[in-house]
Amino acid sequence: GNPAVLALLESAQSQQQAGNYEQAAAALERALRLEPRNAMLWHRLAQVRLSQGQWRNAIDFAAKSNSLAGGERKLQASNWLVIAQAKERQGDREGAQAARARVEATGGTLSDGGVE
Repeated sequence: GNPAVLALLESAQSQQQAGNYEQAAAALERALRLEPRNAMLWHRLAQVRLSQGQWRNAIDFAAKSNSLAGGERKLQASNWLVIAQAKERQGDREGAQAARARVEATGGTLSDGGVE
């Protein structure tokens, strides 16, 4: 892939691991300006927003990632897991259950920590 995008993705990952979510999000947003149709970048941004408690953004970005993911079933399953967790935190039990069903339908597992 694009070396600049890969560098930003690496930076985002280390920032996220250090708990610097805003810096991680900023790196991912810069990467998305370079590759706006990169489903993995949208997924990573959804994960960061989930970690920040930004449930609505987490759901929107995971859905955006799914719309770009094509046949990447593992990525889609991870996006549905983010959506399920965010809906759960919003108190939307039904929405969370529906999203969990989609995780399993795409071949993911509910214990899956996401795409590495």
